[in-house]
Amino acid sequence: MIPTMPIILILMLFATQIQSVQFEVLSGHTKCIAEDIKSHSMTVGKYHIVNPNDGHPLPDSHKVTVRVTSTYGNTYHYSDNVPEGHFAFETTEAGDYMACFYAADHKPPITLTLDFDWKSGVAAKDWTSVAKKGSVELMELELKKMYEHVQSIHDEMFYLREREEEMQELNRSTNSKMAWMTGLSIFICLSVAGLQLWHLKTFFEKKKLI
Repeated sequence: MIPTMPIILILMLFATQIQSVQFEVLSGHTKCIAEDIKSHSMTVGKYHIVNPNDGHPLPDSHKVTVRVTSTYGNTYHYSDNVPEGHFAFETTEAGDYMACFYAADHKPPITLTLDFDWKSGVAAKDWTSVAKKGSVELMELELKKMYEHVQSIHDEMFYLREREEEMQELNRSTNSKMAWMTGLSIFICLSVAGLQLWHLKTFFEKKKLI
């Protein structure tokens, strides 16, 4: 199991972009990459540890534990103590998907360099395979790509509209709560002021000052 993350690297991306990065992970630490993906989107990822010594076998100490989870904590991929791997799945829930890489503690400490390629949406489709399987002409393939990109933009617009509606609903709820709290605060202040006036009046009457 990946422990609590002392170091986090988060890169927020659109669902149709390609994410290919190299980063370092110190032994005993975790780094994470997150991508905002809409539901029912294909996403694929490949990762491997860069060999620090070209021409030589990768050291046994150079392995990572990888976990890919959704916003709600559901695990979609898990590999323990591996030098490389890949994942592919169709999302069932919209939100931030996070890929976390944990390097086991090592004495003396070592630094692992990872190469990670993450694609989602249209970018996750293997168009070469599509062309081979369908025996389509080059122009037809380009039209298919354009159609998929337009469809992806269309879906992204509806996804953003849904997120906007969620934010508007949250703002309305917050405003309603603030109005209720403001009214309650005014009521409490007026009540305290009334009690103070009643107490002062009672005090002065007992002292026969009024």
